[in-house]
Amino acid sequence: MASPSNDVGASSSHTSPPAPAVVTATGNILLPRVTIQFCTQCKWLLRAAYYAQELLSTFSNSLAEVSLQPSLGGIFRVELITATTITIDAFSTPNTFETTTTTRLWDRKSDGGFPETKELKRRVRDVIQPGRSLGHVDRTYPRAEAGAEGSGGGESGAGAVEDGKTKGAGEACTTAGATGTAGGEKCEDCE
Repeated sequence: MASPSNDVGASSSHTSPPAPAVVTATGNILLPRVTIQFCTQCKWLLRAAYYAQELLSTFSNSLAEVSLQPSLGGIFRVELITATTITIDAFSTPNTFETTTTTRLWDRKSDGGFPETKELKRRVRDVIQPGRSLGHVDRTYPRAEAGAEGSGGGESGAGAVEDGKTKGAGEACTTAGATGTAGGEKCEDCE
C-alpha cells in the first residue's frame, strides 16, 4: 500500500485522496458498520469522534462497528455498510448469497455542511432499525408563529398569538378580552 507523499514543497491546498481499498463480503468485517471519513487538514477529528460517540451511545447493541477514516480534501462523509442475504431458487435448489450494501448517510459537500446529531441518528435508524423510536429525537416541536420569532422564551414585537392568547412585548396574556388571569396575575406562558 502506497503512503501519502511527504514532499516539503507540496501544495497546501486540499487534494482528493486515492480510492479506498475494496472490502469484500468474505473479509473480516463486522456489520452493520458506520464509517466516518473526515479531513485531517481541516482538523475535523474531534467532530468525527463526537458523532461516533453519539452513534455508539444510541445504537450500542445494533451497530457492530464505528470507524474513523482520516482523509484529505475537505471530505466529511458518513456511510453505513450493512449485510444483505439473498436467496435465489434456481432449479428447485435454493442458493443463499450474502452481500453488502453501502448507504451514504451524509456528505458535507452534497448535503451542505455537517449533520445535526439527531438527523444523523434518524438516518442510521431508518436503515438498520426502521421501526425503532429514538425518543426525544423523534418528537416534532411546533414551529414559532410568524410574529413569535426570537430565541429563548421571550417574544419579539407585539401581538404574538399562541393558543388563542395574544401577547404583546412585556404584557400579560389577553384571553377573550380580559387581561391576565382571573386574579390579575400573568399566566404561565407570560412568566
